[in-house]
Amino acid sequence: MTDHPSQRFTPQERRTTLAAVMIVFLLSAMDQTIVATAMPRIVAQLRGLDLYPWVTTAYLLASTVMVPIYGRLLDIYGRKPVLLAGVGLFTFGSGLCGLAGAFGGLPGLGGGMLQLIAFRAVQGLGGGALFTSAFAIIADLYPPRERGKFAGLFGSVFGFASVVGPVVGGFLTDLQTIHIFGAAIAGWRWVFYVNLPLALLSLFMILVRMPKLESKRGGRIDWLGAALILTTFVPLLLALSWGGRDQPWTSPRIVGLLAGAAASLLAFVAWELRTPEPILNLKLFRNRTFSIGNGAVFVLAMAFMGLATFLPLYLQLGLGVKATTSGLTLLPLMLGVITGSTLSGLLVTRTGRYKPWMLIGCAMMLAGGVLLLLLGPRSTPVDVAWRVLVLGIGLGPAQSLFTVATQNAVQPSEIGVATSASQFFRQIGSTIGVALFGTVLTTQLASASATSAQHLTLSDLERMAVQAQIAPKTAQSSGPPMAVRNSVAHAIHGVTLAALVVTVIGAAATLMLPELPLRGRGPQARKPEDEAQAAAAAADASGQATGGSASNAGRASA
Repeated sequence: MTDHPSQRFTPQERRTTLAAVMIVFLLSAMDQTIVATAMPRIVAQLRGLDLYPWVTTAYLLASTVMVPIYGRLLDIYGRKPVLLAGVGLFTFGSGLCGLAGAFGGLPGLGGGMLQLIAFRAVQGLGGGALFTSAFAIIADLYPPRERGKFAGLFGSVFGFASVVGPVVGGFLTDLQTIHIFGAAIAGWRWVFYVNLPLALLSLFMILVRMPKLESKRGGRIDWLGAALILTTFVPLLLALSWGGRDQPWTSPRIVGLLAGAAASLLAFVAWELRTPEPILNLKLFRNRTFSIGNGAVFVLAMAFMGLATFLPLYLQLGLGVKATTSGLTLLPLMLGVITGSTLSGLLVTRTGRYKPWMLIGCAMMLAGGVLLLLLGPRSTPVDVAWRVLVLGIGLGPAQSLFTVATQNAVQPSEIGVATSASQFFRQIGSTIGVALFGTVLTTQLASASATSAQHLTLSDLERMAVQAQIAPKTAQSSGPPMAVRNSVAHAIHGVTLAALVVTVIGAAATLMLPELPLRGRGPQARKPEDEAQAAAAAADASGQATGGSASNAGRASA
């Protein structure tokens, strides 16, 4: 197969579409980092320190639960309508976030912080479509053999956003109140308004310049399946967000949420197995590349995000550095992601193989984890910087190559669902990682507190970090007391060790991942002997007997 089975694209169409999709991807990737930088100033103005974690949680909840739903919509209605809807909703939500609290309390929404949380949920509903649509469109434009370099490019965009986001967020947040047409606009509001011109540019390019992608296949929406996804993962994500932080894991509320999520998951599986047009075709899990690849993505995302979330706390409270220095210290992490993602993508395109670079990435992540274990309360930011660089280089291949492998292993009509599944497992893994390692951190803090008079919890650390950024500069000079530094360093050591164990599991899953030959462009892209190899590998990947081998061979040569 050259492109999508029903059409060809000119080089100009490919370039224009790629540019539009990259803008969309940049919007989604930069949103989290740019908002995180502004949160202390937002908390100071909207007065909601106890609610500030919900600004992130609301976006995460809304975007995560919508990912599998968008995957199905992509395959039913095509890429362009879903992408337009996602960008439009994301833009609308961004505008609302910038207005949070500007008009005082609102009926049904309350004060400014509650308004911001609600509007972030609206923004997340659109954001869930951005990543999924971007990768699905690239799959339409380019065959798997060429997707490696573009997957690497998108990984680089993610890293670039992580580097530039805090810088732009800090600059915009530090702006004094600007008066436009008599209206006073606080600097932090531009953190959300900056999305608007980029979003409008991408909408123009999508509407006017993007070719029509003939990828829709018709069908109906599995509304009950979509509802069961919501009733499964909203309680699960709430339990993971609250458990061990605001309430004990054994509290009736947390147990009830987890029990409800489990019951809804069983109902979802039962329904999806019997409905003729499921929102997530569970038969895809018979495909070993799909199931093992998503399992590895889940585990590696859990390890990385669980560790990366708490490194700023270690820097600010364990080493006593300022928030700005903390951000600069972690820049090598994203520079490593850019390097690893770009190099692995180019190597995949050149060699037609993805598994060796995945395994090398896992090895680099393990090396980075071992190096981080050597950190202590007297380490320096430089000690952290070069270690997270190694970790980031290892993460680079995991950012994109698993999606390429999964897309290559399914039929073209299943690319939307397969792409969304990869993103969904990555986001769920990240959420569970933060919750799991937050519990490890709390346990380690408790053990450290047993030998000192300083009894700390994770919520205490988060409040201390935010308050330190809000406080005047003169109050920040002394930094946290040594007892706090020692407790935080001890706790982060336990978190790093847990992340290392989880990374080993992810590396083992990657080792078991089948490797299918990547399809190239044009009928001469593979030799006849490669076709036989692809057919055999596809049959092995799907775990089916001889009866399914013919269909898999046809898929591999499509």
